[in-house]
Amino acid sequence: MPVIIAILERFRRVVEGVQDLTLFTVETLRALFSRPFYLRETIHQLHFAAIGSLLIVLVSALVAGQALAIQLVRELANSGVKGQLGHFMVISVVRALGPVLVGMVVASRMSAGITAELGAMRSSDQLDALVAFGTDPVRRLVVPRVIALIIALPALTILGDALAVIGGGWVGMQYHLPIESYYAGVFKFLTPKNLLVGMIKPFVFAVLIAVVACWKGFRSEGGAKGVGVSTTQSVVIASVGILVADGICTRLIFRLLGW
Repeated sequence: MPVIIAILERFRRVVEGVQDLTLFTVETLRALFSRPFYLRETIHQLHFAAIGSLLIVLVSALVAGQALAIQLVRELANSGVKGQLGHFMVISVVRALGPVLVGMVVASRMSAGITAELGAMRSSDQLDALVAFGTDPVRRLVVPRVIALIIALPALTILGDALAVIGGGWVGMQYHLPIESYYAGVFKFLTPKNLLVGMIKPFVFAVLIAVVACWKGFRSEGGAKGVGVSTTQSVVIASVGILVADGICTRLIFRLLGW
């Protein structure tokens, strides 16, 4: 009986958490399209999200692109179709690897930073102070972070995809693949449909990362220890959510395109 009660209690907390997150998301989306807008805070958060994440995104994309190309080029060489490396790199990176990799890297950084910052504000009663002065914390703190990530994550994804494909070209040259042949395959399959599959996902991931991080920060309790727990949970939920959202988005987009 104690085990069953514990399982039911855990299930109840999960359902309540999902409900609370859903209501918080609806509130955030409603505030996203209503005044006032805090331009200065949005620019500050955009700098934090885009410039602050740029280096780790570029390094991760370059290394991951080269690792993927090494795996592909060896198999393609054994099959006698090494010239198709550019084709497979575009399909692998632009459709799947690029958005997920960049999303995970940005989520690990931004989720922790946002949750820790907002959790510290809650612990020090700064959120209550905003309410006392007539300021909506969601509009003041959440919306600028959502907008910043909606702008930053697609841009970072484009840069990460480009660098991963370039890294694949370097690997192809090491395996005696002419660079002209590689980029011919790249541009041949860099079609609007392939770009559509890869560029819709970052917008979904951006909203997911920002909303989850802000939600955990707003619900943080228990002082410094509670902030640490909320930060860990935020990174885990955002990372798993990106993988789940990637599968759902891929299926929906493929069905939309008739693939």
